[in-house]
Amino acid sequence: MTAQLYAAADGGNSKTHVVLGDSDGRILARVAGPTTSPHVLGLPAAVAQLGALVAEARAAAALPSSIGLDQFSAYIAGADLPIEVERLNAEVAGLALAAVSTVDNDLFALLRAGTATPDAVGVVCGAGINAAGRRADGATSRFPALGQLSGDWGGGHHIAALALYHACRAEDGRGPATALTDAVRAHFARPSVESVVIGVHLGEIPSARLDELCELLFAVAAGGDEAATRVVRRLADEIEALIRVSASRLGLLGSPFAVVLGGSVLTARHPQLHDDLLARLARLCPQATVTVLSSPPVAGAALLALDALHGGVCPPRVEAAVRSVL
Repeated sequence: MTAQLYAAADGGNSKTHVVLGDSDGRILARVAGPTTSPHVLGLPAAVAQLGALVAEARAAAALPSSIGLDQFSAYIAGADLPIEVERLNAEVAGLALAAVSTVDNDLFALLRAGTATPDAVGVVCGAGINAAGRRADGATSRFPALGQLSGDWGGGHHIAALALYHACRAEDGRGPATALTDAVRAHFARPSVESVVIGVHLGEIPSARLDELCELLFAVAAGGDEAATRVVRRLADEIEALIRVSASRLGLLGSPFAVVLGGSVLTARHPQLHDDLLARLARLCPQATVTVLSSPPVAGAALLALDALHGGVCPPRVEAAVRSVL
């Protein structure tokens, strides 16, 4: 029997990774490009970018136009609301990239990359924060993930902003003293936090550099600073709440299930956050198995495409072959 072909995409807020492979577990091409988030690009441009990346992967694999794909699975940041998922599926189907196409939120690729366990909850904390869960019968749990508008708290952008916030208020006297003040001054080689703020406002310091303050806050917290520690503790509160709500919605809290932690903030395993989370989860859901993501989410997207090609469950030998490459 001839192997079937698929393409799979993991579209984050800054980059998109696409792989092209076959049902025997071979990876024929890998390409990367800019974001395909409809929140960033708008729906038409996001879908067009997906199509262009699949075409690039086909070219990299030297796949003739006469050979079609059997499955295209894309997991995209910004596919948060049911209506957004529905619209993305309709638009992608219109491109006729494959005989069957599936589009959903990128958290489901992260989940599959982290575990093959059907009952699972995943939290991503990178630039932003979000969570999703799945159950063996196909039920899912998800959040709108629209930032402060939908009650979200945390993520690297937010933690970095809080580092500057506390440093500013400590320097001018509106808030309590914190080591963040000197740390921010030193990080930007500026005489004051106020001069950092003014430098960003006037364009002398690229605003994108403020994201560097996320790592700085964790370093200051590790030194025992109370203000920074409170932020880390509050982030642990939020991640615990996301897992608790997701698992409760699916009726998993009292059962064995997998927890997958992903995104740059969580995969860094900052001891103050990581150790606190493990202790909290041991109390909250003692039967859960916690995994910190070590495979790229695009591996999960590929495995979900392979699950579909193999009737719902990717054979272990095929999964092992894909993981060994990706």
